[in-house]
Amino acid sequence: MSRLSGDLVRHRLPTFVFGQNVIYTEQTGSTNTELKRLARWGAPEGMLYLTDEQLVGRGRMERSWHAPAGSSLLLSLLFRPAGLVAPHQAQRLTMLCALALADAIELHTELSAGLKWPNDLVWIDGKKLAGILTELDIEGDVLNWAVIGIGLNVNVDFSRQTETEPDRPGRPGSGGPPLAQVATSLSMITGRDTGGLRLPILQSFLFNVEQRYEALRRGELPHPEWQERLVGIGQSVTVKVLEESQRHEGILAGVDENGAMLLTQADGSTLTIFAGDVTLR
Repeated sequence: MSRLSGDLVRHRLPTFVFGQNVIYTEQTGSTNTELKRLARWGAPEGMLYLTDEQLVGRGRMERSWHAPAGSSLLLSLLFRPAGLVAPHQAQRLTMLCALALADAIELHTELSAGLKWPNDLVWIDGKKLAGILTELDIEGDVLNWAVIGIGLNVNVDFSRQTETEPDRPGRPGSGGPPLAQVATSLSMITGRDTGGLRLPILQSFLFNVEQRYEALRRGELPHPEWQERLVGIGQSVTVKVLEESQRHEGILAGVDENGAMLLTQADGSTLTIFAGDVTLR
């Protein structure tokens, strides 16, 4: 297993901000949890928290994130976008990171991953290749910082993981179907060992993030490109809205400039959904 390090990440990394400050650890609980703590202490924008093994990795809706040691890219990245991105626009950061990762994967594997609203990368069979978790610090109408965590399945085989995922202690609903049914990796898709791709994909991702962040500063919004890559556009979907017991059904019409889903309902009206869990029907 080839390990990562801060020196390896920074070596010939053509960025000025993102990835120039790196904290690497062989093992941690959650990269997001650790980077949020550092953000509160004044860590600089662009700081990267990177690990080879995450013991209590989290996804959206408190779902667990499984990754054997050295098998995946497990990282969190710090943004300080006050004055550029308002709290209600935070999904723009998630969108640009998703696009940056998809481009990095394609550069090094020639695989074109799809995007699933609101924050996953998926393969053509619908199985999850990567997930993104964005957590924010907000004061009034100011977004002080955003920590964006990413888990990319690089060199892991889920085919034998056929047991249903149990709920985490005290977190009802955090379990799920067997990973063999819902997850995939670069090695499973390509049929070869892809462990050596972690570093080049990470460096390309960081470069892409910086380029796309600068484009955002110039007023170039990521949602048109993000929408083009979304799976399910024009299809029937069911959306479970977070913090609500209700579900909505309709046609996925697209997204607005802040990444909110536009759902065309049976009566022809359009419902805007800011956060939820979507299932293609």
